[in-house]
Amino acid sequence: MTDPMTTRFDIEQRWPELFDGLTETQRWSVAQSLAAAWHEGWEPNRADVANLTEYAGGRIDHAEYIRRSDASSKGTRGSAR
Repeated sequence: MTDPMTTRFDIEQRWPELFDGLTETQRWSVAQSLAAAWHEGWEPNRADVANLTEYAGGRIDHAEYIRRSDASSKGTRGSAR
């Protein structure tokens, strides 16, 4: 079976629980940001999507968002909280 993410980008269907509590504007902004990265070759993963949705929804601050992004880019995922 082909992974639907390889032919089209519908990130909210892949992890709908990560988008809970976001407004339509926040959902759109997150999806557009992730789609742009996907078009550049990034493969979606749950941790990165969770990081952005939590930031967009105000559940983490900018400093925590950056810390998690840095950890992700280094391949050193510490605790999620």
